[in-house]
Amino acid sequence: MALIAPSLLSANFLHLEADCRMLNESQADWYHLDVMDGRFVPNISFGPMLIDFFRKATTKYLDVHLMIEEPEKYVEAFHRAGANGITVHLEACRHLHRNLQQIRSLGIKAGVAINPHTPVDSLNDILQEADLVCIMSVNPGFGGQQFIPHTLEKVRQLRKRIDALQLSTLIEIDGGVTLDNASTLIEAGAHVLVAGNTVFKSADPKATISALKAC
Repeated sequence: MALIAPSLLSANFLHLEADCRMLNESQADWYHLDVMDGRFVPNISFGPMLIDFFRKATTKYLDVHLMIEEPEKYVEAFHRAGANGITVHLEACRHLHRNLQQIRSLGIKAGVAINPHTPVDSLNDILQEADLVCIMSVNPGFGGQQFIPHTLEKVRQLRKRIDALQLSTLIEIDGGVTLDNASTLIEAGAHVLVAGNTVFKSADPKATISALKAC
């Protein structure tokens, strides 16, 4: 059974308290929080202050995804704000090993994300340092995009590598996750499904989360 991590980027920012209450009452396992700086991706979202508000609103795991340049400058601030896990992008880190060590030194989970154009082989020398690998199944920066089909092959390749090394690294899929492809992603080897519009734009978000959880 996969972990379900609704992406708050798709929530109604005028009614975040209500959306947080809904998630707390639902079968959602994590809050997925996308941080964008307008440099690494062509969009700007939110920073540590909002993470702090989410921390006060829930006891659930805060999965903070840094789509930013120079993440090492901000990791400690996001940790203080209440992140349980922080994911940085391979493409944004000049010293990825050091970045992951920095996150782990704070006593939280360290993740690495890869964009659609980045092969999973790029992770071969760093996989043992990561608690989680986030495979972007859309181009990062905006919600509501269509799932990139080749992602499935990347998931299979990565799961094979993780199993061969006998690691406990989680595979997270971010982008275009729907009720139609969730089961296929889990069968391919995914452990965590990030769902934004699929949850927050549905007529009954709690029921949709339950349906994803049942996949």
